[in-house]
Amino acid sequence: MDALISHFTLLSDQALTDRSFDPSTIEDLMRLFEIESYKAWAALEAEQQQELDDAEESLRQAEDCLDREMEMAMEEYRRTVEEMERMEAEELREIEEKAERARRGGNLMEKAATAAAKRYMAAAMNSAAASMRSAWKAASGNKVHPS
Repeated sequence: MDALISHFTLLSDQALTDRSFDPSTIEDLMRLFEIESYKAWAALEAEQQQELDDAEESLRQAEDCLDREMEMAMEEYRRTVEEMERMEAEELREIEEKAERARRGGNLMEKAATAAAKRYMAAAMNSAAASMRSAWKAASGNKVHPS
């Protein structure tokens, strides 16, 4: 393009000084300018298209990377959820076992309390019966003579 501008300057100077100058030489030079402009424009469009293609490829790679990272994060989440569910099931099993042991212990304590209460009532009844017999013997053995 610089060479064309230099050539145009020379032709312009020649056109001003030479009366026999043919204007078609400037027209030919202008066609060369036009062709050079189209070439520069096409090169610029090709460069922009290449940059666009590169940007789209970078975007695809970023999306693929994001998809992989999201899949890895979801897999980690699934493993965490499974681990938490396993831990919850284990804790529930332990709590149920403790509750069952407490229930059995409560039943044993109830049976022991019931047996102790029955023995206490039997002892109280035996003691009352013995007191009554003793009182009856005392009352029947000390008969007062009517005279």
